[in-house]
Amino acid sequence: MIDEFRALPESRRRGRAFGHDSSKDMDSRKTPAKGGLVYSTEFGRMCPACRRPIAECRCNKAQPVPKSDGIVRVRLETKGRKGKGVTVITGVPLDATALEILGKQLKQRCGSGGTVKDGVIEIQGDHRERVIEDLAKQGWTVKRSGG
Repeated sequence: MIDEFRALPESRRRGRAFGHDSSKDMDSRKTPAKGGLVYSTEFGRMCPACRRPIAECRCNKAQPVPKSDGIVRVRLETKGRKGKGVTVITGVPLDATALEILGKQLKQRCGSGGTVKDGVIEIQGDHRERVIEDLAKQGWTVKRSGG
């Protein structure tokens, strides 16, 4: 068996004779993952789009404030949530960071969880009256929509 192995050409002795194809391994390592550096010990997390540290990232800061008619609408949604009610607040003309802060304040006031995504604040549970009251105190024109 050893004599047969030595009789093989050099390329076959490196592993191909035993079902291992090293060229496949090399092909998979040639192209690095797209997106570049993800984390740096010097700067922390890095933005994959602009390749800057997250603190200096300009990708999300360039987004304009969404257009609004000046009326904040509050409604209760239960569709797609297995019957659970979620208070949804739309039409708030604020940028992403200010909307996050407002969402956090409303969630604390209601004493429940929720999220802020795509310019919409969602608060778990039926808190329409409390949310309408709080937003009106802050000077927004608020309407109950939906039912």
